[in-house]
Amino acid sequence: MKLATALVDGREMFGAIEGDLFHPIDAGDTDLLAILAAGSDTLRPVPSSQGIALSDVTFLPPINRADARIYALGWAYLSHQLETKKDAPEFPVLFDKQPQAFVGHGQSLIKPRASNAYDFEGEIALVIGKGGRDIAKADALSHIAGYTIVMDGSARDFQKHSITAGKNFDKSSAMGPWIVTADEVPDPAQLVITTRLNGVQMQHSGFDLMAWDLGYLINYISTIFTLKTGDVISTGTPAGVGNRRDPQLFMKVGDVLEVEVDGIGLLRNTVAAQS
Repeated sequence: MKLATALVDGREMFGAIEGDLFHPIDAGDTDLLAILAAGSDTLRPVPSSQGIALSDVTFLPPINRADARIYALGWAYLSHQLETKKDAPEFPVLFDKQPQAFVGHGQSLIKPRASNAYDFEGEIALVIGKGGRDIAKADALSHIAGYTIVMDGSARDFQKHSITAGKNFDKSSAMGPWIVTADEVPDPAQLVITTRLNGVQMQHSGFDLMAWDLGYLINYISTIFTLKTGDVISTGTPAGVGNRRDPQLFMKVGDVLEVEVDGIGLLRNTVAAQS
């Protein structure tokens, strides 16, 4: 099942996507995090006749909370390690993304006025359902509620100041368009990610080429943090980023950036100027 958060007539709600319709979920006082924790079999979409055309909704990041926790990985694909001339790290390289850095599918990415090196990174992200600490590798997949797509917008010039500076400009990244529940992704290793800038392929890789086994990754992160329902783990980007091209290729106002993952969907955004 596909779960999305959206604005409908100015009201934020969550629901299920079926075809070209958004079906609000009748969950009483239950919110999306409770649904993720309980599992998709608890969903009660409204009848199909009451579905809302996707053209009439504004997608928000699927986890659209001010207290959202987004953990991201650097240098997580061998191909990206090679293009950045980084040695393979012994352990996952983690950094935080802040929720205000994200927009939803179809919303404008905002090119930072202060940056002349606004880059793209297409990524597959895990959404935690069942939280925990010191999660065993053998149990890790059972803690994943679903999968979504992240475009990790990166101001490379500010990234030289710090990873936090380069990765967290307001509305410089995107997430969505929805969460595909884990029961629909029986083998995550078969996922394939493609990033296109103005229709031209920039990145293309199988998820099986990521450096870290998902069981190990969740075990490692939960050794440090108590993972909670709704936490997002963005698993890093493959080769092809603009910063490592010759000549370099950075996003500019008017560009269209698409990140597509077979079995999850298409995250599409247009780049706009900072007002």
